[in-house]
Amino acid sequence: MLFRNRFLLLLALAALLAFLSLSLQFFHLIPVLTTKNGASSKSRKRILPDPVTEPPMTDPIYEALLYCNIPSVAERSMEGHAPHHFKLISVHVLIRHGDRYPLYAIPKTKRPEIDCTLVANRKPYHPKLEAFISHMSKGSGASFESPLNSLPLHPNHPLCEMGELTQTGVVQHLQNGQLLRDIYIKKHKLLPNDWFTDQLYLETTGKSRTLQSGLALLYGFLPDFDWKKIYFRHQPSALFCSGNCYCPLRNQYLEKEQRRQYLLRLKNSPLERTYEEMAKIVDIPTKQLRAANPIDSLLCYFCHNISFPCTGSGCIDMGHFKVIKMHQIEDEKERREKKLYLGYSLLGAHPILNQTINRMQRSAEGRKDEIFALYSAHDVTLSPVLSALGLSEARFPRFAARLIFELWQDREKPSEHSVRVLYNGVDVTFHTSFCQDHHRRSSKPMCPLENLVRFVKRDMFVALDGTSASYYDACHRGEI
Repeated sequence: MLFRNRFLLLLALAALLAFLSLSLQFFHLIPVLTTKNGASSKSRKRILPDPVTEPPMTDPIYEALLYCNIPSVAERSMEGHAPHHFKLISVHVLIRHGDRYPLYAIPKTKRPEIDCTLVANRKPYHPKLEAFISHMSKGSGASFESPLNSLPLHPNHPLCEMGELTQTGVVQHLQNGQLLRDIYIKKHKLLPNDWFTDQLYLETTGKSRTLQSGLALLYGFLPDFDWKKIYFRHQPSALFCSGNCYCPLRNQYLEKEQRRQYLLRLKNSPLERTYEEMAKIVDIPTKQLRAANPIDSLLCYFCHNISFPCTGSGCIDMGHFKVIKMHQIEDEKERREKKLYLGYSLLGAHPILNQTINRMQRSAEGRKDEIFALYSAHDVTLSPVLSALGLSEARFPRFAARLIFELWQDREKPSEHSVRVLYNGVDVTFHTSFCQDHHRRSSKPMCPLENLVRFVKRDMFVALDGTSASYYDACHRGEI
């Protein structure tokens, strides 16, 4: 009997230790075992794998559904998680706009009929949607940087205009904003109840869909905000490069990357046959159909569960969609392998990353302004940043994607500050180029701020050519 009791006690103790070990690894409080080549075992799969639903083989339909990001139940999120002795100092959020109407139309087909007015009791629904509509109606006197002050504050056309944000897009960012409010405002008290204008930094491109997405997230984050405290700055470039946009070498990388994309498409026989079949259905030359970028329009049909278009010669169907979407996935894979896009990304993402670390450093010095920054942007903004950070396995930015940088202070050592990077709620800090080695060599649960600063100020250029000492030098060093 005594032996049996001891055995049960040891068994219970072993189970408890196993649970604690897994929990600590999950929250990055102890390092995860690495593979032989030194990479984290988690990095072998794409970021955001879901072992319950993710198919064992690449599935274009599954990937398309992830891209749509159809609002449903609240998602799991790791924002705001840190050991108890760390204090949240500032948060920097980079988002892609929400679901939108296509930018391109398939010639000789009827446009998808989607209503871009906001209706509170229509799906997709959000509890704050009606209040959001009401609050936007009070913002006609809002003062934004020109030309933003001429844009509508919410989508409002019975038949969506090209590129217009949909109700789905608004709801996606109301959800994002509410999620961030629960974490950063309610839990961490990042902003005081009587917050000031200069504690927010808001910036967006001149497209209505990015301004409206930013406002939807902001309303979820700060419901019924005071319009007099809100000021969106206008960013003319999708790269958010401000006064540092001239970069000849970046453009060379982009041209070579576009050439790679073109050659890959030519080698894809199923893709070419698919384009030929679709061109016959709509009775236009294959070249004209390609130029119309049909995947952009087809994704809208798919995300909104609308039948693909038909003509008297037949219908575009799911088989066509799968082939084109699969080619997109294959293109992303080759893009990572060829490294041309990485060169473009390092130069394209540097200005916005440099702005971010400058704000972090000011916060670390005790400044209380711009402690919450929001950049409302595009897929062509987020994608280079993800690549530049070394998150090559991250999925292409879905509608309403969010990339967040958190700055933390160690209360036990107030002079030490750390960063976390999160992509769509998943902590990817130790997948980044600037913190992989730290994670392998140190038992510290957080990544030092100086790692990110050193990466942006020096290591990005070393990764590019090994010789440039500054962004200007890297941009102007000659032909690749």
